[in-house]
Amino acid sequence: MRILLLAQFYPPVIGGEERHVRNLGRALAQRGHSVSVGTFMHSGSTDTEFDGPVRVHRLRGTIQRLSNLHADSERRHAPPFPDPELLLALKRLVAEERPDIVHAHNWIYASFLPLKVLDGARLVVTLHDYGLVCAKKNFMHLGTHLCDGPRLAKCLPCATAHYGAVKGTATTLGNWASSFAARRVVDRFIAVSHAVARHTGLTRGRAAYEVIPNFVPDDIGILGPEDSCVRELPEDGFILFVGDMMRLKGIDVLLQAYARLEQAPPLVLIGRRVADTPAEFPPNVRVFSNWPHSAIMHAWHRSLFGVLPSVGPEACATVIMEAMASGKAVVATDVGGMPDLVDDGETGLLVPPSNTQALTRMMQSLLDDRTLLSRLGTTSLARVGRLKAGAVVTRIEQVYGGVLCPSASSVVLPAQQRSGEPSC
Repeated sequence: MRILLLAQFYPPVIGGEERHVRNLGRALAQRGHSVSVGTFMHSGSTDTEFDGPVRVHRLRGTIQRLSNLHADSERRHAPPFPDPELLLALKRLVAEERPDIVHAHNWIYASFLPLKVLDGARLVVTLHDYGLVCAKKNFMHLGTHLCDGPRLAKCLPCATAHYGAVKGTATTLGNWASSFAARRVVDRFIAVSHAVARHTGLTRGRAAYEVIPNFVPDDIGILGPEDSCVRELPEDGFILFVGDMMRLKGIDVLLQAYARLEQAPPLVLIGRRVADTPAEFPPNVRVFSNWPHSAIMHAWHRSLFGVLPSVGPEACATVIMEAMASGKAVVATDVGGMPDLVDDGETGLLVPPSNTQALTRMMQSLLDDRTLLSRLGTTSLARVGRLKAGAVVTRIEQVYGGVLCPSASSVVLPAQQRSGEPSC
């Protein structure tokens, strides 16, 4: 099969979504598929390069050039409406790669929709967040509480408060139009959690969709050489948080809950500092930024357990999978896609979001009951297989096969594609 993955970001820009697209491309290539990636140009990169067996094409868009529109110059997002320059670049890319399947990730799909309508290319779209209905993508109304559903009269003021009047209005209206079109022409949506499927309205609509989580590589548990930054960690036996250090991720709730613990071990935070990151941290809290992924995996192996106290509805937290692959339990909030990953009382513990007392109580229980901690970690390691590439990529291949050959009952295998044409 010839597969074109579209993603607004790709390494060296690193985040959960970017790592997922890279891992997916490599896994598909290992299975014999011809894989290419279309992504935005990054400073210092060439127009075309190889990332292992995957061809990476760097594209330019008009909105990307307007640096004053983006809060982070290193992450210039695709707009939720067709970008003229990006659309033409995608047209040239499709003519060059001749994909059987185009698999887009988040808003870059909007610039491909006109091509889908014109030439009928088979299109799969993975929703890594709530961007199909939410201009801010996080499904938090005014940034304070879980949204009860999109309504234009409500979404416009919410987006305006976040982006400003002009950008907020353009983003909201463009997203509504693209979402309307996408539900009618996308061949299959993949929602990374049941929460994403539910909150984006897929469960109530007619658009075809599957719920398939993100995944971690099959060899995720095999540690590589130890990076020098790992030496900065405290002695083994600390509580670990990995992610952007922001209120939406529950960083304030975590610090308050941690302060209430009795005989607490060190708390290690690894992630990006953002605008609402606390300016100061308690003495027993160690803060690290810009760590390579390999070092983070070493930190997971040396930790006692992980904590992910997000206030917002995390779509599909890869850090939970990484903790499980390291044989660690996670205390997480019972919101968004977290219940899809954490089996409460079996692989981890779930608490209500923003509940400081409950978070303290659950963390304390793991510190006091090492038998419970060990049991949760052992079960996590035993169950992480369903979240590894071997299991998840097979399900994505089945989606491709169903889109190419709706009447077929099995996956279209790479060997069937040697002629360059999909075969049913």
